[in-house]
Amino acid sequence: MTERSDILIVGGGLVGTSLALALDAVGREVALVEAAPPRTSTATGDDNDRNLVLAHASVNALKALGVWPQLEAAAGTIRRVEVSRAGEFGRVRMSADEVGVEALGRVVPGRVLAAALEQRLAVCKHVRRLVPAKLEKLQPVDASLPPSLPGGLGGEAARSAERAALGEVAKAGWCARVATADDAYDIEARLVVGADGSDSLVRAQVGIAAMEHDYAQSLFVCTVACERDIQDCAFERFTDDGPVALLPLPNQRRGLVLTVAADRHAEVAAMDDAAFIALAQQRFGWKLGRLSRPGRRFPHRIRRVLADALTAPRAVLVGNAAQTVHPIGAQGFNLGLRDALTLAELIAKDDDPGAPDLLQAYAARRQPDRTGVLAFSHGLISLACLAQSALSPLRSLAMLALDAAPPLRRVVAKHGMGFRGTPPAAALDAGP
Repeated sequence: MTERSDILIVGGGLVGTSLALALDAVGREVALVEAAPPRTSTATGDDNDRNLVLAHASVNALKALGVWPQLEAAAGTIRRVEVSRAGEFGRVRMSADEVGVEALGRVVPGRVLAAALEQRLAVCKHVRRLVPAKLEKLQPVDASLPPSLPGGLGGEAARSAERAALGEVAKAGWCARVATADDAYDIEARLVVGADGSDSLVRAQVGIAAMEHDYAQSLFVCTVACERDIQDCAFERFTDDGPVALLPLPNQRRGLVLTVAADRHAEVAAMDDAAFIALAQQRFGWKLGRLSRPGRRFPHRIRRVLADALTAPRAVLVGNAAQTVHPIGAQGFNLGLRDALTLAELIAKDDDPGAPDLLQAYAARRQPDRTGVLAFSHGLISLACLAQSALSPLRSLAMLALDAAPPLRRVVAKHGMGFRGTPPAAALDAGP
């Protein structure tokens, strides 16, 4: 069977679903291919859930998408942030009052966010869902055969030739072969959106290469209880082994984010609760008293994946398919959400969702935000988590200087809240 859709989104995660909601709101016909089955609805989070930090701009965006009412009761509030470095003097403190907003951000259980998006998606009128389904391949609509490469080429020359061939033939759009448990579909679309994660098949099929960097670190996320409570304050502490953070949640719980060296992944994953809490306590310190009662741990390896380009002919990348960043500063989902809403905003103003000028405008709009977040996350992890050295006093002095400079702190806070470059209008509705 061959179907046609204005826009095909491959990837039904948080970013891909958010894009589908935004496009439905402006009446664009969308086919959404989701590998995972529909998410089970849940009204509140629990201790067996991972937590996401939502920047202030992301909260605004989720309000615009109509999903925030289902999230607010389960969300922790970040009104203050305190950043420090183990074994060194100096710290940086930022507050919502200083930048004139109610909160710098919120913390929500990932399952609650996914369920809220699922609930909103269920009433969309312009979204055709294929779930669970898998993209098998992409073929240019106006190509009777896959593009062939000139003989004798290899390496980068072959990749350049392939991109040129794809650019020449993909004028009308792409035909996607999508398989479900019961059937297979050919879906023709004027625009294909890759929202399919770090190992994006869309990215590979449209000829966009990517660079990878292994940080040699692993991340463990869970919830914990703290003996002391400093209300609405998020803490990030850098150490030689990587950052550790404690994020405010309702019911006197906190989200723990613990980074360890990659060669300790198996060891830490195998720890019992007592050993794991002892490690987290040793890394974070006693600012919040004794840590206890850890929930289920969610581990994953940390790497950076950067697409060489955000667009190809009638194709565009959003979220982790475009850039997978270090989780320091909790910028990944927030950056991807701004990708999705910027793209939807541009598509709403153009009859042709895959027009070259539109895709060029998307890449230009996203460049300052993307570059800024990438530089911040990569630079901060490289500098702040270097072992004790001659740089230590300079690092401490820099933190002291930033803490003592309100105008500079406000700029850093504004960027952290998601207001960099030209954000999508939906993110600015309640912004500073």
